[in-house]
Amino acid sequence: MEERIKYLFRQYAAGKCSRKEYEEFFAYIRRSSHDDSIRALIQEAYAADGQVPAAPPYVDGNGALVLKKTKRSLRWSMAAAAVLVLGLVFWWNSSPELKRNFTARSEFKYLLLPDSTQVWLNAASTLEYPPQFKPGIREVYLSGEAYFDVQHADKVPFVIHTGTVSTTVLGTAFNIKAYPGLKNIIVAVNRGKVSVRYGKQQAATLTEGQRLKVDREETVAPAAVKTLVTEAAPWKLGNLAYDNETLDDIVKDLERVYNVHIRILDAGVGQTKISTSFRRDIGAEKALEVLCRLTDTDLKRSEGIYHIQ
Repeated sequence: MEERIKYLFRQYAAGKCSRKEYEEFFAYIRRSSHDDSIRALIQEAYAADGQVPAAPPYVDGNGALVLKKTKRSLRWSMAAAAVLVLGLVFWWNSSPELKRNFTARSEFKYLLLPDSTQVWLNAASTLEYPPQFKPGIREVYLSGEAYFDVQHADKVPFVIHTGTVSTTVLGTAFNIKAYPGLKNIIVAVNRGKVSVRYGKQQAATLTEGQRLKVDREETVAPAAVKTLVTEAAPWKLGNLAYDNETLDDIVKDLERVYNVHIRILDAGVGQTKISTSFRRDIGAEKALEVLCRLTDTDLKRSEGIYHIQ
């Protein structure tokens, strides 16, 4: 059983869970009466890679994972997944009755929350929320990507938790991208005003047409806010658009959207920054051909896996 849970955790961290694997993994987390078992799982996962934290991680009062710094860099996909998983455990223990909605790879879903907030859930994403929100606050947990059109409610903030980053609004429309395995959490505002916090620090206040990237590896909140060069949620309109994103991160996106496996054979090429856009319905192979032209690489397919070389 322990080996199975470790496997599911790795699949979740890599964004490769099937629908059945999502159900199995989150059922295990939901049954956990204390986060010690989850922390032990994460410790073992790090140890298997030869990269063990200098001290065990723990959960602070906000449900966020705290990791002591090490001389060797951790695999941030694992760390990001750990933050989200431990946050869910903390929240579940304090709020036993929660609804869970998730999408598999290449799946998209529309949700209507108890306060009439509308949510469009992107591929390989999970959203947790109570059947009825508490008086005075509306809180949800997101792993992955979603577009929110929040129903306005005076003095009743709507808070989206994504690991150590929390986004607070009263009524607005915006997109959050916070997949496990990605270096950055991205918040983009389509309408209204959004407040973003990083841990206990105020990161930024965004207004219509603005975007903020939060680097998971940084220990301080970011200050730079950019003007959007694309829609806040191009994926919702059937487009895939990237503004100065690494090839590594774009490839992870394509794996989720098209439910395919892609390998980049040169790690240096994976760090190439790209700005591009295309329709989702062109398919995985044509999308990859676009990326290969931009990075001067070749595309091969072998045994069901695309190779960029």
